Amino acid sequence: MLDVKYVREHLDEVAEAMRARNAAWDSERFTALDERRRAAIAQEEALQAQRNTLSKSIGGLMAKGDVEAANEAKEQVRAINENLAQAAAERNVAEEELTALMLSVPNIADASTPIGKDESENVEVRRWGTPRTFDFEPKAHWDLGPELGIIDFDRGVKLAESRFYVLGGKGARLERSLINFMADTHTSRGYKEWWCPALANKETLTGTAQLPKFEEDLFKTTGGLYLIPTAEVPLTNLHAGETLDISELPKHYCAFTPCFREEAGSAGRDTRGIIRVHQFSKVEMVKIATPEEGFNELEAMVEDAENILQLLGLPYRVITLCTGDLGFSSAKTYDLEVWLPCYNAYKEISSCSCCTDFQARRANIKYRDPANFKGSRYVYTLNGSGLAVGRTMAAIIENYQQPDGTVVVPEVLRGYMGCDVIETESR
Repeated sequence: MLDVKYVREHLDEVAEAMRARNAAWDSERFTALDERRRAAIAQEEALQAQRNTLSKSIGGLMAKGDVEAANEAKEQVRAINENLAQAAAERNVAEEELTALMLSVPNIADASTPIGKDESENVEVRRWGTPRTFDFEPKAHWDLGPELGIIDFDRGVKLAESRFYVLGGKGARLERSLINFMADTHTSRGYKEWWCPALANKETLTGTAQLPKFEEDLFKTTGGLYLIPTAEVPLTNLHAGETLDISELPKHYCAFTPCFREEAGSAGRDTRGIIRVHQFSKVEMVKIATPEEGFNELEAMVEDAENILQLLGLPYRVITLCTGDLGFSSAKTYDLEVWLPCYNAYKEISSCSCCTDFQARRANIKYRDPANFKGSRYVYTLNGSGLAVGRTMAAIIENYQQPDGTVVVPEVLRGYMGCDVIETESR
């Protein structure tokens, strides 16, 4: 959430920032609600001051024996209390409406984020590796996986519905191997691993800004809990409502979780294979840092995600998202896109973002640094995929396939897999 005071004092800049993000913004409505709220607060404070003065005078009047004046003061206090209740109700309504408005407003892009209307204007930063040239006709993972007996789409549909799948044999082993490899690699680089619930409450999802904006993309239980779309949600909210000491920062966390996304707005996009599905595994990275170090931590997080792809020998590129393609909470985002032969193109496999204090303000995560400032400040939060497991599996199957239909296991995974090659398995 944006700082209301900042918005009040920078209305033109905020309006321009929202235009750059293709986001709706009503400056007049914000100003009206903000003034209404502040007027109610001022009235409340004035009435409280009057009541306090009268309340103090009652004891003195009684001590002097002026019962009539004391009773009159008591009547005035009762009238003030009624007016106070009305002022408090008005303030509450204004605050609720202002909060609802602010919860719908995206973060302001960092100055280093390129201006652009949509994904066509994202900026490529660098590439690593060279896409493989095949001397045979390569197969897509949605064909090769079933032929190997490691991915079963039909049974996934039978058990659930479309855009679910089942992994068997070496497919299940590959999923588990990738999760362990990713988690082990990140912890070896200083991340603390967590095991988190796959369900979260409304407050938790509001803290990381999945709610209320993206409720239609979430699976919800009858009890009011939501299936998490990413481990970013529980990891960031581990410190919701807390004030940390500067000595505790930065925090580097990672976690594997299953992730669930309704993706109501993505019909028709990448529906074949395991690229865009309703349930998938992901190892997520989350950082909590000071504002001074937030963007340095973002660069390091991107390197940590790149490290996984480099160890797996998968060609990829890094792009910076422009303002028109930026996620709701993010001030700056790098996407890592892995080469997928089936598309003859790069496809997103990780998104690393610095959210500045946008999520911290919603989740109320602060820190103290007594040597440098009084009171407390909001932290910066960061998140990034490290990586999306299903997409990594698809990339391995396609990039490491052989003419005979087998798939070579990347060297770093062989100890996890217990084999060098994935061969056809019986169903």
